[in-house]
Amino acid sequence: MPAMNAFYAQSGGVTAVINTSACGVIETARKHKSRIAKVYAGRNGIIGALTEDLIDTSRESAATISALKNMPGGAFGSARYKLKGIEENRAEYERLIEVFKAHNIGYFFYNGGNDSMDTAHKVSQISETLGFPVTTIGIPKTVDNDLPVTDNCPGFGSVAKYVAVSTREAAMDVMSMAETSTKVFILEVMGRHAGWIAAAGGLAGEKPADAPHIILFPEVPFRQQAFLDRVKDCVEQYGYCVIVVSEGAQYDDGRFLAEAGTRDAFGHAQLGGVAPVIAQMVRDNLGYKYHYAIADYLQRSARHIASAVDLKQAYAVGREAVKLALSGKTAVMPVITRVSDSPYRWKIEAAPLQKIANKEKMLPKSYIRKDGFGITAAGRRYLEPLIAGEDYPPFIKGLPKYPTLKNVRVKARLNNKFMV
Repeated sequence: MPAMNAFYAQSGGVTAVINTSACGVIETARKHKSRIAKVYAGRNGIIGALTEDLIDTSRESAATISALKNMPGGAFGSARYKLKGIEENRAEYERLIEVFKAHNIGYFFYNGGNDSMDTAHKVSQISETLGFPVTTIGIPKTVDNDLPVTDNCPGFGSVAKYVAVSTREAAMDVMSMAETSTKVFILEVMGRHAGWIAAAGGLAGEKPADAPHIILFPEVPFRQQAFLDRVKDCVEQYGYCVIVVSEGAQYDDGRFLAEAGTRDAFGHAQLGGVAPVIAQMVRDNLGYKYHYAIADYLQRSARHIASAVDLKQAYAVGREAVKLALSGKTAVMPVITRVSDSPYRWKIEAAPLQKIANKEKMLPKSYIRKDGFGITAAGRRYLEPLIAGEDYPPFIKGLPKYPTLKNVRVKARLNNKFMV
């Protein structure tokens, strides 16, 4: 059977290690040229396939591809673009298969989160229906750590490390000035529905008096009076209070504390910043001087302090995605299975995309303290191995050195244009 090409696309919010997964895919594919002739990447994710804007990764040197492991962001461009259901918008799926046919693409590797796994599953189905079967493999990626089946998601370990380190360092700053200055510090982190990242902030403290003193999870309904009582108690006991709050913190009725009233490309409520909302509550009710920080893109792009474990796992899922495809598997995702906590050991297995698509894994109740303001020992046991180890990028003149890709376009073969 003659070799076919592969298509790789990055989807949704990027991470510090998504390019490491890309490296795993491309390097592994290059070892099997008799089966996979070339790996094409989509410029700006799945949009690159719809618009026939493909990047020929074979034009990059082995050294450049290897250096992807050091690079944050999305090397080929990502996009928040959700394909609707096949019945709702069949034309988009037919267009994908048309482009795949034109470029002899028999393998599709989609590197993303919940919505991306749904798209990958649907592409595997319609490709069969249209008579051009495409081997489709999802590759897990999300800082939110909310994909089911897999023990954890590549991208999460590094953002967790950044948040834990930042919480500990900021707490030392606040503590040193609390007598005459700031009493309350608030760090806002990502996490719309699942509080995994906020929970990681809890790793910064090891004793009851250590920061963070309060964590606000999406899974725990926010009760203002209980929160204010806790802040006051911490300031009186310790002289200061450090709070880590998930952007998705919400009231009993499901309203986000910081809902902006708009929606993103996936239809999710756009959140407008919960830290200032919390800060206003503290000032109005307790009168304490405060500062807040919104980690935002900094937390997910911090390759300089990425978790070594996260990098290894990100590469492994990319590598195993290719191996699964070559073994005849389709409509599956490589997942991380935890073998033991201490010593930490893990392996890669495969799970059907239909068990993952459009499903969210919340923070278990067993990981949240009974008072709702911190993590338990079980939560710590789960989180600690994921932030272990350092694997710094090369530095030149005090700054990290990242590769520059050529990103050479593949010549279009279709005459018709497709608008997205």
